[in-house]
Amino acid sequence: MTKIIISGGGTGGHVFPAIAIANAIKAKRPDADLLFIGARGKLEMEKVPAAGYRIEGLTIAGFQRRLTLKNLSFPFKLMASMIRARKLIAGFRPDVVIGVGGYASGPVLRTAVAMKIPALIQEQNSFPGITNRMLAGKVQKICVAYSGMEKYFPKDKLVLTGNPIRQDMKGLEDKRNEGLKEFTLAENKITILVIGGSLGAGTINRSVLNCINSGKPAGNIQWLWQCGRNYFENLSNELNASGINNEKSDIRLHAFINRMELAYSAADVVISRAGAIAISELCAAGKPVILVPSPNVAEDHQTKNALALSERRAAILLKDSEAEVNLPDTLTKLIADKGLQEELKRNILSMAVPAAAEKIATEALALIQHGKAE
Repeated sequence: MTKIIISGGGTGGHVFPAIAIANAIKAKRPDADLLFIGARGKLEMEKVPAAGYRIEGLTIAGFQRRLTLKNLSFPFKLMASMIRARKLIAGFRPDVVIGVGGYASGPVLRTAVAMKIPALIQEQNSFPGITNRMLAGKVQKICVAYSGMEKYFPKDKLVLTGNPIRQDMKGLEDKRNEGLKEFTLAENKITILVIGGSLGAGTINRSVLNCINSGKPAGNIQWLWQCGRNYFENLSNELNASGINNEKSDIRLHAFINRMELAYSAADVVISRAGAIAISELCAAGKPVILVPSPNVAEDHQTKNALALSERRAAILLKDSEAEVNLPDTLTKLIADKGLQEELKRNILSMAVPAAAEKIATEALALIQHGKAE
């Protein structure tokens, strides 16, 4: 029996691609035994079992890039995670280990390569993180989403696969009516989808609130707004207090949207953070998008991801520091300019890479026949 460990998580941007890879492996090898290793208390501990897979948790947490007392516990959590990762790997005895990024991925991949187990990295971003750059010389394959990554990784290990996205992102154009019905949206109104990532985004939420309060954009507008669990209660109260959010409101506020494929299908314009997987899904969806990169991400990944699109006129980039002031006018101009919308749609669709999960699954399974890592 083929045994595979998939490790990583922390946010939806790591968890959902990991599940997509697992599903692709099962499609190719139905008898494959898969084990996920994630970080305790993070999103993967809920979403992976819901997808039908086993998961074990490490106590690992991220190292803060600012002075904070939380960093004092980091070395101890890292050591405990390394010890537990070795115990899990030794007990499961995988044929290959796949790292998708996130807190747990580092300890698991480091342990796997030390134990001479074939390993593969799935690098989502256009600028790789320090952990993946350090592991690059020790793993067998590096699956990337952008061309030109030989600047950071050994060229002979690179495979351009794209980023895995949810299987249900296919055929969105045929799901529009279903999407409108799912979220009780009107067919004759322009739908603006707001997604700040699985955890929400304070800047985007405040910027959208400014749009709504200022009446910009004006006209036949409705909002489908994923604000994040931490922001939902306060935003609901604020909208209710202002009398904006009522039974006749054009605002559909959600803490989290489970049927994201239907949200994309219903949308005419999207406002989004610029996480790697969000961008890959946006490319597949082919919608005009305003990207507001998070400045609070390691090595400014999101800005680099957004530039990869905006420089090809496939998206509009709005700096986080400018969003609260400029989003109302930027959005108003985009909605008024049908030509720009069509150009953005055409260019972003051209950047989509289909069947990424299947390609990564193929690369991982191919490593097994080579046996132990060199």
